[in-house]
Amino acid sequence: REWTMKTSTVFLLCISVFPGFSQGRVVREDETGFAECNVFFPGQVPPEGFTEPFHVKICQQYNKEPRFATLYSTKDKIPLYSAFKFTRPAQSDKENWLVEPQIDDPENDLHEMVHEADIAGTVANLGANQALTSDYVGSGYERGLLNPSLLNEEDFQMATYTLTNAVPLSPALSKSWHRDIGKVVEQALIPHCSKKDHLYLLAGAIPSSVRVKGKVSVPESLWLAACCDAPEAWSLGLVKKINDENSLADLTVGELENQLLGGVHLFKSSCGKAKQNQLKREAILQVVSQIHSGEQLGTSGNQETKDSGWVRKVAGIIATPFIKLLELLIYIFVELVKFVFYFLWLVVKRVCGTVLDGVYSLWNGIVSYLKAISMVLISIPYDVGRVIINIFLGFLQIVQDMVSLTYRILSIPVGFVLHLAAFPYHSICAIPSVLKDMATGIGGTFSLVIDATATVLHGFYYLAGHIVKRFVPKGSSDD
Repeated sequence: REWTMKTSTVFLLCISVFPGFSQGRVVREDETGFAECNVFFPGQVPPEGFTEPFHVKICQQYNKEPRFATLYSTKDKIPLYSAFKFTRPAQSDKENWLVEPQIDDPENDLHEMVHEADIAGTVANLGANQALTSDYVGSGYERGLLNPSLLNEEDFQMATYTLTNAVPLSPALSKSWHRDIGKVVEQALIPHCSKKDHLYLLAGAIPSSVRVKGKVSVPESLWLAACCDAPEAWSLGLVKKINDENSLADLTVGELENQLLGGVHLFKSSCGKAKQNQLKREAILQVVSQIHSGEQLGTSGNQETKDSGWVRKVAGIIATPFIKLLELLIYIFVELVKFVFYFLWLVVKRVCGTVLDGVYSLWNGIVSYLKAISMVLISIPYDVGRVIINIFLGFLQIVQDMVSLTYRILSIPVGFVLHLAAFPYHSICAIPSVLKDMATGIGGTFSLVIDATATVLHGFYYLAGHIVKRFVPKGSSDD
């Protein structure tokens, strides 16, 4: 079965996604929580404290229905957690890996998860913010699902095979993680939550500085947080270290939060640190301890099962080189097919571009020629009308000049005759004024003579009186 899963994983990279494939919607910053996927959190309140700008919220959907929620790190190229509910285990496990175009190119018109090969060359910066299939091929790591596909029914299961729900895990660790989580959920958590639709699960990863091909972060540990909020609330945390595939440590949600980012709160209300049913929690921890120690609930292993397990392990070790070789050959074939299609696409693009450029240039030439002819034809009546108007205006200017010249020529004799005819009139009319002026002058002269004579006589009289007074002796006062 393991060999079949590995080969089918690579083989399915070569086929197109069948109708009804998984859809994912990247939630905008202005939306509250995870939009329609808030139903996967207690009280519809997502975890708090994941506030970095490279944390992207994704509402994972299938057939336009929300299936689970994922918080993705575009810096580490892995999901930080996936939130989901237990439905029922699927009978099959078909892999069909998809990517989310909007993480790399928010402006594209693809609003759903698609196969990587279907969008090659059409999405800008593909792989800049998320992991791609090529990041895992030949790296020695598998795409380990945080939300395990086998814990979901068929419709939900198809939605889990997206690279935004996968982290790099070694084959052994990926197998033990899914095995342990499956047993814990089915044997410990589900039996102790009477209302199964009130069981909320968070599966996450803590990034490390180790990178696959210098791009995808390998988790330093995996964790699971469970919450049952009705009718008797309880919560539980589990952690598996990346360097120990057999580890499975149980702890409280508060202790788990302390191992994550500072200020993180995974659950709200009764699934938090208070008001929990400790008896339920202790019963769950006892079952988890039994699972961790290798005991099966209600059954015991036999030697035949152990022997068959060893046989499968030996067969797996022998078949691993051949599987890796097959994966490499299929990868080379896929890359070769992609290169051929890409080369053909470039050739078609270049030819079509050249033809379209020629047609466009020809069309521009025709339009320019027709435009020039139209402008010339339109300007002919305008130019003719302007010439006629100029001729008419010139003729009017000539007439005006002739009339002005005639007036100036005729005005000289006419003015002379008028002045000559007016001379007698002005001469006769001036005689009374001349006589008046002459009479005034004569009268003034006669008056001046009289005034001068009177003045001289008065002066002599004054002089004689003065001489008499000076030289004649004074008489009596009566004289």
